[in-house]
Amino acid sequence: MGKKVALNVFYNLVIFLCILLIYSAFEHGRYEYVLGCAFIAGIIITLKIRLIKEIRNIQKP
Repeated sequence: MGKKVALNVFYNLVIFLCILLIYSAFEHGRYEYVLGCAFIAGIIITLKIRLIKEIRNIQKP
């Protein structure tokens, strides 16, 4: 269970960094970075949702 918590924290950090990079890239007009970070953030959000569903299924009696 500790590994899953650490993985969740890692996913949160990556999503936060992607949001910061998207904001910075958008201000500087680097739309290729915006697209890349949005794609990576989408993948990480999908993995995070799958992880949350897996944890919920483990905790059900």
